[in-house]
Amino acid sequence: MWGPLVASLYACSVYASPPIDRRALVARYNPTRNASSSTTPMQIGNGNFAFGADITGLQTLQPWAIMSTWGWKNDSLPAGKTIQDVYDYTGISLDNHGRLVQYMFNGAAPMQQWMISNPNRVNLGAVGLVFWSQDGSAILNITESDLTAVKQELDLWSGTLTSNFVFEGTAVQVKTTSAQTVDSIGVTVSSALLNSGRLGVFVDFPWNDGLLKFSDPFVGSWNNASIHTTTLDATPRGTIGAEIAHTLVNSTFITSIGGDLFTIARDSPAAHRYTIRPSANSSTFSFSTTWGLTPPASVLSPSAISLSSSRTWEDYWTKTGFVDVFTGSTDPRADELQRRIILSRYLMRVNEAGDYPPQESGLVNNGWYGKFHLEMYFWHSQHWALWNNWDLLLRSSSVYDRFLETSIARAQVQEGWPTGARWGKMSDPSGRSAPGQINELLIWQQPHPLVFANYEYRAFPTTATLRKWESVVRHTADWMATFAWFNETTGVYDLGPPMYQVAEDNVYTNTLNPAFELSYWRLGLGFAESWLEKLGEPVPSNWTTVKNGLAKLPVDNGTYKVYEDVNEDFWTDRTYINDHPALAGLNGWLPPTEGLDLETSRLTTEKVWTSWNVSNLWGWDFPLLAMSAARIGEQEQAVEFLLHPLFRFDDVGMPIGGVRVPTPYFPGSGALLYAVALMAHGWDGSNGTAPGFPAEGWNVRAEGLSKAM
Repeated sequence: MWGPLVASLYACSVYASPPIDRRALVARYNPTRNASSSTTPMQIGNGNFAFGADITGLQTLQPWAIMSTWGWKNDSLPAGKTIQDVYDYTGISLDNHGRLVQYMFNGAAPMQQWMISNPNRVNLGAVGLVFWSQDGSAILNITESDLTAVKQELDLWSGTLTSNFVFEGTAVQVKTTSAQTVDSIGVTVSSALLNSGRLGVFVDFPWNDGLLKFSDPFVGSWNNASIHTTTLDATPRGTIGAEIAHTLVNSTFITSIGGDLFTIARDSPAAHRYTIRPSANSSTFSFSTTWGLTPPASVLSPSAISLSSSRTWEDYWTKTGFVDVFTGSTDPRADELQRRIILSRYLMRVNEAGDYPPQESGLVNNGWYGKFHLEMYFWHSQHWALWNNWDLLLRSSSVYDRFLETSIARAQVQEGWPTGARWGKMSDPSGRSAPGQINELLIWQQPHPLVFANYEYRAFPTTATLRKWESVVRHTADWMATFAWFNETTGVYDLGPPMYQVAEDNVYTNTLNPAFELSYWRLGLGFAESWLEKLGEPVPSNWTTVKNGLAKLPVDNGTYKVYEDVNEDFWTDRTYINDHPALAGLNGWLPPTEGLDLETSRLTTEKVWTSWNVSNLWGWDFPLLAMSAARIGEQEQAVEFLLHPLFRFDDVGMPIGGVRVPTPYFPGSGALLYAVALMAHGWDGSNGTAPGFPAEGWNVRAEGLSKAM
């Protein structure tokens, strides 16, 4: 789905200058490896499913994960507890300006922790090569040192991973691709070792649980075979040669294997590893493996999977947004920025184009038990709108409609507000938000659906779009207007306390009127008003009253403050300048909102650059700073932030988490792509070509992008 806007933008860019040689530019950055990485795999996938591969093209030497958006399980409940205890859990009640509000934290410890860590996301298994001794009597325990002439390359244009190496003097090649409409991989192994019966394949299954908040670089345990089960059905069924059911507590996952004829047997009753031996005397063996919650009617052939991959990836690279900062640029930094753009575009399509908002590490490993964070959804996924990948964004943005019922219940049943829907934070496909102080008191995720709706209407300005989002818009704005409280002393509407602001480093009991949240509230309520006006519907008077009556942004000595009652010396106190610098987002991340003084905002942004503890920043902080620089005409500074030494991407394009979070940390990639689109194609009210890039040394061309708000 492109929409008329995308088509017209693409046409204009084509006729204005020769089209970008997209294929050549993509191929320039095909990642290659000659040795394993200890932190990240090569990956193939389709957005809902991803397969992490080691240097052999499978998981022969390293148990990289096979992850999905649908693969979740619950651990057993704490001893003596039942599911009713989940429903009966209560936390703490806090006074919210005359209203007693029930929050989901500080409840009974065993149940609270179980609800935080469940459900948890599952590593679906491992697929690797098996090597036999020369006489065929024993399986060899090989290591990477047993392989020579190792060369691996990922063809980004087709999504094909080709791995070559030599084992005991004999060449082996493995080609691996991922289907795009089902969760399958296709593999073709080529080697004379197959003819001699010395090469086969294994599938293995780990135990998964919620004991660890972060499971990286690998997910699951391979040493707890007694506490989970696998069952093999080796009776051929159509295109399916064998099927294995893997049960973890009360959740079962199905692995279906097809392709060339083979035999399969379990290695040992004490393990969940199965060995596959090709039946034919041939130098090639092709097979496909499909994962799901139920047995499929059939599995795709390896050749069909390869075709699915190549067609989908070619469409992806050719039919939507593209930015070329390399061709014709003389600035030596252009090559690295282009590499980051291309590899981020690939990895976001693999990891973050699914049916639900992505978790921080995508489908590589698990952070926060595999759960996703709705406040981070903007950074993960809003870039799809600017690059006009609407087919991908619409997969997950419907989460606001799907989660509306649970969000209304959170606002009105749990917390006791009279109206509205309150969007959660750390969530899972059920729409439930995990207990926790920050999870319950953070508020900057609340206006997000209004921004997603606004971008969709800009691309598809129809009554159908307005009606599609109407209920979400109404309930979102209703809670925003209700949460703001009228301060009779000052005569304005205030936000908080209790609340956490963006950086999560404040004391929630005394945080009043944070600058970013005030601006975002005004922007969101304005979008909601406009939405109903376009529908010809009356705008609730309290929306307008609150929007127009919100407190002014807090100011001190010519710059904005993080929040109203922060210490006057906060610019020199590491407590307040050590995390996400949202103050720089008042004109950058956000467009200028009503009441924002542009000069004060500029001075604030420049003060952030010189005063913030940059050594502690990470991920999306740097693109945020880049956008703030671009909007005030500091293009050189904008580029420097995108290439800051602490904003790093590894050899295959994975965004490095650093000391704060594990690698990868994909909000950094999504924010990079959002910032690049804004800088290359502009924002509402910007002028000229590539307004966020310096004129000297940079030749920037953009095709098929939409402007940022």
